[in-house]
Amino acid sequence: MKALVIAETADAARELSAGARTLADEVVLVTFGQTPEGVSDKTIVVNVPAGAVADDAYATVQAIYDAEAPSVVLAEPRRHVKSVAGRLATAAGASVITDVVEMGDAGAKSLYFGGVGERVRKAAGGVAFYTVAPGTFEGAVPSGAGVVEEVAWVAPAVPLTLKSSREREKGGADLFKANAVVAAGRGFAEESELDLARALCEKIDGGLACSRPLTEGVDWMPSGTYVGVSGLALAPKAYVACGISGQMQHMVGCNRSGMVFAINKDKNAPIFKQCDFGLVGDLKDVLPAVAAAL
Repeated sequence: MKALVIAETADAARELSAGARTLADEVVLVTFGQTPEGVSDKTIVVNVPAGAVADDAYATVQAIYDAEAPSVVLAEPRRHVKSVAGRLATAAGASVITDVVEMGDAGAKSLYFGGVGERVRKAAGGVAFYTVAPGTFEGAVPSGAGVVEEVAWVAPAVPLTLKSSREREKGGADLFKANAVVAAGRGFAEESELDLARALCEKIDGGLACSRPLTEGVDWMPSGTYVGVSGLALAPKAYVACGISGQMQHMVGCNRSGMVFAINKDKNAPIFKQCDFGLVGDLKDVLPAVAAAL
């Protein structure tokens, strides 16, 4: 049995290749420029030409897919990769099982309705396509001879046109790797008050995240740091929600955390029904006290 892994980042390439090894005898990794060593039997590098868009790599990856004839495809859940995986599945007369958080004998467990529900599904066709959330194969060890090949770019019949691009603002620590995450919400009245959350991050060696309003409402935080149904889905050991009400749209992004702590001055906030430990109080009083105690 052969598995095809499609990844844009090195971390995902390692984890998905390790997971693929638990599902198949042979692992072929397709990357867009990043080539981690010793994670697969073969690594195929697709170099996206200047001025091209990574979504258009589907024509190149389709040729790889046809040549390798895998039984299972694991894709990193990033926009470009999901676009490629969706096109591959369509060409194969299949569909992609998305947002997988656990693989088992019964099938792949995934989230639906914005993470409110979970379901277990199996592919009906000859090839199974999955997009897999970070941490799903935590603990799995990648292996392989790591033979590296580069393939020529195959331009699609109707390519996308890149009009402009800009560097995306970074959000500090890699939130996917952080064991602890402090998330800020609308309970922070001023941007300067976020320093209280940053001080807590320093104490627990955590990353700073936020709810959507802080990125799209007041623009206090980078767009790549908001947690929720259309943002990040994190699974740290500890998640500290500060001034976050606990609406479903946010909680779906952190409900796989090992432990959820909540701080909110509203004792009736929904998050107190969804956290492991809750503390009712004003952030300006609680956060300095917690940081001092630590």
